Amino acid sequence: DKLGISHTGTYQTKKDSEEILVKDVKGIKIAFLSYTYGTNGISVPKDKSFSVNLINKKKIKSDLEKAKNLNVDLISVSMHWGIEYRQTPTDEQENLANFLFENGADIILGSHPHVLEKMEKRTIKLEDGTTKDGFLIYSLGNFMSGQYYDYTKQSIILDLEFTKHGDGKVSIDTATYTPIYMYKSSSKSKKRYLIMDIEKAIENYKNGKRNITSSTYSILKSELKHIYSVVGDEILPNKKQK
Repeated sequence: DKLGISHTGTYQTKKDSEEILVKDVKGIKIAFLSYTYGTNGISVPKDKSFSVNLINKKKIKSDLEKAKNLNVDLISVSMHWGIEYRQTPTDEQENLANFLFENGADIILGSHPHVLEKMEKRTIKLEDGTTKDGFLIYSLGNFMSGQYYDYTKQSIILDLEFTKHGDGKVSIDTATYTPIYMYKSSSKSKKRYLIMDIEKAIENYKNGKRNITSSTYSILKSELKHIYSVVGDEILPNKKQK
């Protein structure tokens, strides 16, 4: 709060927990909601159940209704769900995703597994028979971490592009991503950890800019291939798919 960073999903007061976070992003009003399966064994105080949004369909549906009543253009829901180190969504994740879309969510951003899971764009049919775009990524993986399990060092930076049309409808035009790798140097200097743009690092190596070793180059090629296979093609019709 002191730094002016907007946040949602955890709250100091009950009143705060009843408010919906809305941000104007280049003329598009987006409501942000966030929920978690649990708190890693840390008990939520009985008199402060409002302090964290646990996954509860009744609560989620109520919040989605509140968000829709604010006349926002998009509703983005962050879900802390799934099974750690599993690279495919569970039945529960899929069922919850369907529930979220059916009740008003436009974007679903998943986390918790520590590894990547697939993304997809959907056409959602509304009650009045019209349709709208929906986007889902089941897990964004780790952005920055010191984990060493398989595939926990790889992730993506996701980039979504929207258009608000004259009739007020918003389309999800593209979903592109930058594959990244959490590189750990053997050096104990301050620059021990580095988030690497995998594609850029590979291209530089090929062009003779050898800032990485041949071993790291081989690792990055393998990691990149795996990211493509798990996350899937970028949603960008006019560009060559990965």
